[in-house]
Amino acid sequence: MNDAPESGKKVAGAFDVRVVVGSLMGIYAVILLLMGLFGDEAADKTGGVNANLYAGMGLVVLSVGFLGWARWRPIVVVPPNEDARDLEHPAPR
Repeated sequence: MNDAPESGKKVAGAFDVRVVVGSLMGIYAVILLLMGLFGDEAADKTGGVNANLYAGMGLVVLSVGFLGWARWRPIVVVPPNEDARDLEHPAPR
C-alpha cells in the first residue's frame, strides 16, 4: 500500500524529522562499524563482545527503518491557499 501524494501536493522531503533522525543514526552507525572493525579492541571491558560492531549494526537497521518509513509514507504538505481542516474532515457526500 503506497500512499503516494497526488500530483499537485508537495512532500516534506529532507525537512521530515524521520529523514534527519535516520541520517544521523546512519552516520553514527558508520562510525561505530568502522571502530568495531578497525578500532582498538577493548574486549575485556565488554566481556569479549565487540560492542561497537553490534551497536553499529543495530543503528544501521534503525536508520534504514526510519529512512524507509519516510520514503514509503511521506508527509504531504498542504499548500497555503488550501484550508487544512477541509482535508482532515471532508464534507459528507
